[in-house]
Amino acid sequence: MKTECKNLEFDRKSTVTYEIIIEEDGVGIDVTGWSIYMTVKEKYEDGDSASLLDKTITAHVDGVNGVILIELSSDDTDIDAGNYPYSIDYKDDEGNEGIFYKGYLKIVEPLRKDRN
Repeated sequence: MKTECKNLEFDRKSTVTYEIIIEEDGVGIDVTGWSIYMTVKEKYEDGDSASLLDKTITAHVDGVNGVILIELSSDDTDIDAGNYPYSIDYKDDEGNEGIFYKGYLKIVEPLRKDRN
């Protein structure tokens, strides 16, 4: 699969959901049994244990048709404002590994600080 470079942006401490559809020639690929990983680091060279965000998804909303949801809570997105490298990787049910997306994630401070 081809890696797509894509930059993302969201407000700090927000709830975010990304829907990803994995396709080949316009047809959804069965991702049942696949593990999907979203990783955000301060710097590319940081070890995995130093990740600012490390999310693993193994249950898919419609795995047979390649539909994956990455749901981030306000705790997940409680990261200092800035630009950080990220990737969304996979390991399929046969042990093959790869990267769907990579780029930079821009986290911004929301205008309203108190959401109580």
